[in-house]
Amino acid sequence: MKRRLHIKMTTTRIIILGFFIGIVLGGFLLWLPVSSKAGQDISFVDALFVATTSLCVTGLTPVVMAEQWNYFGQAVILLLMQFGGLGVITFTTTVLLMLGKRITLKERMLIQDSYNLDSISGVVKLTKRIIKGTLLVEAGGAVLYSFVFIPEYGVLDGIWKSIFHAVSAFCNAGLDLVGSSGFLVYQTNVIINVATMLLIILGGLGFPVWWDVLDAVKRAKKKEILWRDVFVKLNVHSKLVLVMSAFLIFGGALLILLFEYHNPATIGNLSAGNKVMAALFESVTLRTAGFQTIPQEGLTEASTLLTLIWMFIGGSPSGTAGGVKTVTMIILILSMLAAVRGTDEVRAFRRKISDNYVRRAVAVIVVFFVALIAVTMALSITEDGSFIDILFESTSAMATVGLTRGFTGSLTTTGKWIIIFAMYIGRLGPITMALAFNAKKYEGKKTYAEGKVIIG
Repeated sequence: MKRRLHIKMTTTRIIILGFFIGIVLGGFLLWLPVSSKAGQDISFVDALFVATTSLCVTGLTPVVMAEQWNYFGQAVILLLMQFGGLGVITFTTTVLLMLGKRITLKERMLIQDSYNLDSISGVVKLTKRIIKGTLLVEAGGAVLYSFVFIPEYGVLDGIWKSIFHAVSAFCNAGLDLVGSSGFLVYQTNVIINVATMLLIILGGLGFPVWWDVLDAVKRAKKKEILWRDVFVKLNVHSKLVLVMSAFLIFGGALLILLFEYHNPATIGNLSAGNKVMAALFESVTLRTAGFQTIPQEGLTEASTLLTLIWMFIGGSPSGTAGGVKTVTMIILILSMLAAVRGTDEVRAFRRKISDNYVRRAVAVIVVFFVALIAVTMALSITEDGSFIDILFESTSAMATVGLTRGFTGSLTTTGKWIIIFAMYIGRLGPITMALAFNAKKYEGKKTYAEGKVIIG
């Protein structure tokens, strides 16, 4: 008697399978001659690489986007970026809503799980708010971009490039249609810099923070609370995200400015104002966006180390960015401070952080770090290059950043498969992958005798 294999399709497994199917389908479409410009052939592994970097909103690419893809190929990439930025569940729900389909209880529960909500009440409304907010912000970014791209490329091509780059920036994808130099040619362009930074930041904050801030602002407008109390009325998650994001953006910009101020290979030859703008852009983009106005291979060793740390941290939960996430890192820091002070509780803004969150933060960082080491070691075996270039490429792929020191184009076929895997794991998260293959839950509660160990 044959035993039937039954796999329970949890939300986590649906997300993993959805991304996998999207990558394979996208890679196949980009591999077809209809996607490339005349005379621009592409191997399947390169097409799959671009599909992965698009869907996982990374930005690393072995080909020059503007030279390889025609409008059809670019449209496929744009859809993959939007799909990857919103996530499988939200994107699928959006399509169902556009088709006028009814959102079933099961689908509502999937949305609830994907956004870690307490109940299914209002999940469809939340999805609609996310879509409207996304389209509104991307449209605003496209308008800003159009002031530069339309005069440069003409009306139709300029509008298309404006839309493409707005989606790419908001989704923290970092893919561009400018050419081999990327956004380096816009290093001193205020409109491009400001528009890109705003889109990256808004996409990286996470949708829950949006609504929390907007609700607090609405209450202030209605005079239900004072304007000075807007931040105070935010929930703990939003406060942690905003504080950590501000620290990383402005702290990173200050350090980069100090490290690179006299470096002719990066910003040394710019005016004081442009140096500040370039440093700020670098600080914003290296937290998973992938656009660059500074050659990464020209950075000083101090800036390179800072870049690796900032890429590792990444953006914020429930947003379009990657990395271990800002909240994860700040909880780990608060846990460390609590241990140093000898307090039993981890606290933030006069609220206790649950031990479950602390354990999860530790698990995310440790598993991510171990996966990063594994990818770096694998690339060190298959690729010829300096250790810093390999580590930079591995971190960029795992944290779905997309910045490179010019190493992506020299990857071997095996190296490309390793980076594809790293981008896939990095977008989903190592913990998500672990949960997908371990759906069992312990029943009951066992208590063991306490064991003594020595720490430090």
